[in-house]
Amino acid sequence: MPSLKDIKKRIGSVKNTQQITKAMKMVSAAKLRRAQEAVVAARPYANKMQEVLASLALREETEAHPLLKDRGKGRALIVLMTADRGLCGGFNSNISKATERFIRANTEGYEALDLMIIGRKGKELLKNRVGQHIVKVYENITGTISYGTASLLGQEIVESFIEEKYDAVYLVYNAFRSAISQEVTFEKLLPIVPKKVEEGEHVAEYLYEPSRSAVLDQILPKHIEVQVFRGLLESVASELGARMSAMDSASKNASEMIGKLTLQYNRARQAAITKELMEIISGAESIK
Repeated sequence: MPSLKDIKKRIGSVKNTQQITKAMKMVSAAKLRRAQEAVVAARPYANKMQEVLASLALREETEAHPLLKDRGKGRALIVLMTADRGLCGGFNSNISKATERFIRANTEGYEALDLMIIGRKGKELLKNRVGQHIVKVYENITGTISYGTASLLGQEIVESFIEEKYDAVYLVYNAFRSAISQEVTFEKLLPIVPKKVEEGEHVAEYLYEPSRSAVLDQILPKHIEVQVFRGLLESVASELGARMSAMDSASKNASEMIGKLTLQYNRARQAAITKELMEIISGAESIK
């Protein structure tokens, strides 16, 4: 049975840990509000652009622009967005496992499936599982999200597709639903998927100014940059929500543990006092 000193030391250790988890929860909650506002502000523009581009892809021939061309199932690139830090529950493990399942399920469908990982944790979780698929890793870019960062990533993705290094590009991120709910999301970035036409729907033609090629050269790469930016914002907000929830649970568990240890300490102390009293009484009886 542990001594009173050991139990007291354990209580102090758990209290120190609880202070850390409470502080991390408060920091995550403060950051989450700003991240959530950024996600909510970015969604309407990203969704509308996705809708417009899907409609445009329906009306244009695939030869009109390289980003519209469906080259079949050749080489595919998966852009996976994870976190650089842990202590956020199942945020990193859930999306990494989903990506691993996707790779294993589509190994025969594609000639090759490569991974571009954003976030250190994704690399650590997948390097021993599907390490041969990892071609590039970006770390420490999710601390301060800017459109400039997303633009550079989007340009790299577009260039890889136009140069025919890859025939398809998928974006994988945790979509933010609430502080306690994140949804692993797979989106096909390239080629741009045409909108589905409902029965009886009329498909009108677009008029381009100044020219079709000029408009497509500007708007299609811009669309990829916007979707990458939106994915980064969603991922960061989801990470903060998951960390806040995980630290809240950890703080509650610490409180329960402190209660149990305190009860154990009091029982051990009571047993020690009872033992001492019995020894005193036994000594007094022996003197008589």
